[in-house]
Parts: sequence; structure tokens; C-alpha cells
Amino acid sequence: MTKSFRSRIVLAAVILLAGSMCFAEDGKAIYSSKCAMCHGPSGTPSAGMAKSMGIKPVSDPSIQALTVAQIASTVKNGKGKTKPVAGLTDPQVQAVAAYFKSLK
Repeated sequence: MTKSFRSRIVLAAVILLAGSMCFAEDGKAIYSSKCAMCHGPSGTPSAGMAKSMGIKPVSDPSIQALTVAQIASTVKNGKGKTKPVAGLTDPQVQAVAAYFKSLK
């Protein structure tokens, strides 16, 4: 393996890592502005919101079992009392779904 080839691999890895970090930050920002008011900043809704809207905390086993794709579908299409989140691109929907899935 030549030095130039190794340098390109390292550069590609750094770019991919930086891109994934931005993806996570975008998901957090979107969650904070569009989702946290109902689901809580850490994924645990207030008692009143949980009762009135039927929102479960992210620690609930049924929420933990959801895939990122299932969460993204709910963000995009809504489910139950949850309305779709309007104005998000597909990459933003994926970012917020991945961020929500990362909450414990």
C-alpha cells in the first residue's frame, strides 16, 4: 500500500466521521425544535403530556424495539395522536429518527 493511498483512505475516513457527526447534530437540533415539546428534551415526556397524548418514554421496551425506519415513518406520516412533522427533507427525517433512537 502506498503512502498516497493510505493518506486518501485516512482522509475519506475523517470526512465520513465528520459527516456523521453533523448528521447527529442536525438530528438533535431538529428534535429540540420540533419534537422535544411533546416527547421531552431527553425522550421522557411530562406526566401530563404522556397521559393526554399517550406518549411513552424512550426507555419503554416498545419504543426501544422500534427501528430507525419505523421512527422515521412516524415522523413523516404521523401515528395515533402524533401528527406528521411538516417541512423536513428525507435526510432530516432520518437524522431526527436516528437521534431519537440514540436516546436512552
